[in-house]
Amino acid sequence: MISTLTLALLCVFAFLAGLVDAIVGGGGLIQLPAMLVLLKDAGTPVPTILGTGKVSSLMGTAAALRRYAGQVPIQWRAVGTAAAVAGLFSFLGARVVSLLPQELLPPLVLGLLVVIAIYTFWRKDFGSIHAPRLPKSREALYGGLVGLIIGFYDGFFGPGTGSFLLFAFVGLFGYDFITASASAKLVNVATNLAALAYFAYTGQILWGVAIPMAVSNIIGSTLGAHLALRHGTGFVRILFLVVVGAFIIKLSLQVFG
Repeated sequence: MISTLTLALLCVFAFLAGLVDAIVGGGGLIQLPAMLVLLKDAGTPVPTILGTGKVSSLMGTAAALRRYAGQVPIQWRAVGTAAAVAGLFSFLGARVVSLLPQELLPPLVLGLLVVIAIYTFWRKDFGSIHAPRLPKSREALYGGLVGLIIGFYDGFFGPGTGSFLLFAFVGLFGYDFITASASAKLVNVATNLAALAYFAYTGQILWGVAIPMAVSNIIGSTLGAHLALRHGTGFVRILFLVVVGAFIIKLSLQVFG
């Protein structure tokens, strides 16, 4: 039985996760640890915690996408392809997660994030100008590759997916941070929907917890997208570095601690 206080705390963390995730991704760094601490104490199995969290993540991400959609143009050839492929491979990643040793991933992800943080910090103009660099004929191909790799990663391991998508759309496609953030939301909706379908089918969702958290996440996501649109690419770049830095610290403690 989940207490009222526990549910209230989960909603607070869901709101904060939605706020951050709508801007730069990485909301899972806030929501998932809180759920693991608060719900495991109540005897909830980890797969059920993950499934319950996906409801909140999906609703919040969809709300942020809706807020962006009216003001940020989506490059459908690239981003639509990435979303479709990512959804498929996210489901496949969730299916094979028990077959491969997850302990091999944190050191690899840690190294990638350090490189991303250094590059973003060093290139002061990184993501400040929207200048798509890929020819139209290659956008779908590269979008599919991004969806395949990051979608599978999201289903298999997950943390940092939003930040990886943001960096891919800025660094590979040449989008500014605002356009990249909106594009990442579309792909994230696909990956979250695929994972949620798996958890719902296997009955691993606490709907009495998931719905209030989803409402809180939606409010946070809507506010986060508003802040990103209002304050521009510089604000998103700074917050991106903060979130990536926090994830580097978290993974460093896991790998070396």
